[in-house]
Amino acid sequence: MEEQKKTGFAALIGRPNVGKSTLMNRLIGQKIAITSHKPQTTRNRIQTVYTCERGQIVFLDTPGIHRAKNKLGEYMVGVAERALKEADVVLWLVEPDSHIGAGEQRIAERLAKGAVPVVLVINKVDQVKKEEVLGFIDAWRRILDFADIVPVSALKGTNTDTLIDVIFKYLPYGPMFYDEDTVTDQPLRQIAAEMIREKALQLLSEEIPHGIAVQIDRMQPRPDGRIWDVEATIVCEKASHKGIIIGKGGAMLKKIGSAARFEIERQLGAKVNLKLWVKVKKDWRDSDFLMKNFGYDRKEV
Repeated sequence: MEEQKKTGFAALIGRPNVGKSTLMNRLIGQKIAITSHKPQTTRNRIQTVYTCERGQIVFLDTPGIHRAKNKLGEYMVGVAERALKEADVVLWLVEPDSHIGAGEQRIAERLAKGAVPVVLVINKVDQVKKEEVLGFIDAWRRILDFADIVPVSALKGTNTDTLIDVIFKYLPYGPMFYDEDTVTDQPLRQIAAEMIREKALQLLSEEIPHGIAVQIDRMQPRPDGRIWDVEATIVCEKASHKGIIIGKGGAMLKKIGSAARFEIERQLGAKVNLKLWVKVKKDWRDSDFLMKNFGYDRKEV
């Protein structure tokens, strides 16, 4: 008789910039979600799949839970809320700190209302002394009845095997949702758009990235399959931003393009001919039509 396997959904939640995407990439052993030091990097819910002999974990990487300032912000919070309802276990990522702010208190109140087990994941423990971690665990334990508490370093991979063991503890037995070789539900065009946005986030000054979106206009392999042609548009909200994104003599756009091309080539396993344009769409983050155009579908919330 075939051995029963465990399979289910683990939602990664937390405030912006706590390292959710870095942790998910680390757990599945491949880069799918984009990362940057700027908050609100993840905008859509990204599903990635971890499969081993024990079963399958489908990770839901959600946008950071924050106070929404526009329609895009509302959309992002809605996506995170929906992931909480679908999960078998919630992984709440926090920073190694004993100060628990109002934002975290709000998340704790929201989680206390649900019936799903919550695992507290204290990330970035590589940045603090080992003996301090016990104090952080003690402080967090007082705000919610956690099913488990696991300190990790997503960056260094510390304790991530333990976290996988803990997640499996809370998953039901059942058939797998995806084939063994599936790593993500994201279409290639979406991954390519996000890789370009990641490089723009990393290279541009602080105020611009929140106001950019990336649209893939064309993406196809040449007949021999060795080279892909990718054409994309970076959309920004102001004419002054357009100038900064392009840079002097096109230098910044070239920099974004060559960094993104390297990442897309790694994903496709082929050479990429990447062409980038920049367009201004004023206040697109408050336009349902434009948000849908850039891949943020309100029906998903």
